[in-house]
Amino acid sequence: MPFADELISRHTVQNLTHAIRAAAPDAAFTALHAAARQIGPLPLRQRADLLRDALLTDLPGNYATLARTVRTARDAPQFTGWLIWPVTSALATRAVQEGETAPFDDAMALLADLTGRLSSEFAIRTLLRHDLDRALNTIVDDWTGSADPDVRRLASEGTRPYLPWAVRVPQILARPGVTVPILDALYQDECAYVRRSVANHLNDLSRDHPELVVDMARRWLDSPDATTERLVRHGLRTLIKRGHAGALELLGFAPAVLDVAGPRLGRDVVPLGESVQLTASIRNVGDTAARLTIDYIVHYRKANGNRTGKTFKLTTRTLAPGEQMEVMREHSFRPITTRRYYPGRHAISLQMNGVESERSEFELVPTDTP
Repeated sequence: MPFADELISRHTVQNLTHAIRAAAPDAAFTALHAAARQIGPLPLRQRADLLRDALLTDLPGNYATLARTVRTARDAPQFTGWLIWPVTSALATRAVQEGETAPFDDAMALLADLTGRLSSEFAIRTLLRHDLDRALNTIVDDWTGSADPDVRRLASEGTRPYLPWAVRVPQILARPGVTVPILDALYQDECAYVRRSVANHLNDLSRDHPELVVDMARRWLDSPDATTERLVRHGLRTLIKRGHAGALELLGFAPAVLDVAGPRLGRDVVPLGESVQLTASIRNVGDTAARLTIDYIVHYRKANGNRTGKTFKLTTRTLAPGEQMEVMREHSFRPITTRRYYPGRHAISLQMNGVESERSEFELVPTDTP
């Protein structure tokens, strides 16, 4: 399986050139040929941007000319997959450069048409940034009711506040709730692929507007279908990890009276690349059953010596009055690309229904330390 950056490769450039050549036989594709030589060291989004700019250079003219070329190229068998990202980005870029409503509206329609070949979620951001209200009118009025699940998913995914790999849309971040009508239209969608996007969109919103998200989720749970509770749980996952009281209450995790022994750590010194085992005992000492969501938090040492916590899921469990449970987890410090470890004092704590336990400390040391 290729690394993410390799999803757009020199082979992608070759397929793109072949697909477009049939639709634009007079083009020399000088910029695309040059891009194929330059693409190697770039991360994924920069690769897409490089090919977008090459397309715009190799295919001069107005938006209508570019759109006509793309519509002709759709018949080529290789016109699918990751090459679609730079194509849709080129369409959106040229449409907003012209500044007229006709190219804008046509680009919205063409991106919806192409999204089944590879999601247009990245390219749509250019149109959203240019005229958010006009784009949202199309998305709410047309896309959320589309018969095509790829288009319905595009409505939710393309408007996410923090869509991975995508540019931010400042107008969405500045206008809390502007995408709520999209989510209201899709949270009970028949397609799990669409509902998962809604849950991820909800989770994005929770980073900046937790109360808005909890209110929306509460409203959905007032008239749920068979899939609503699962969607809401997934959409509130960050708030649950943060111990947000409203989100916990909404999912049935009320304050509980607990006796917690731990976390106990299997070692005080952990060499980088190895693991530490944590165990704990949790007893319900209240008079009623306690529904618990139990996480653990690793308080990582940063380069400046401060600590930052990262929450990991442990389990969900209901304890009867007087009932006790044991929890155990092995946490690895093997090097990974998404986190850098710094030697020094770290700590681990438990979190039960948003309430954190005492912390247990350990020393992370380089592997060559005796």
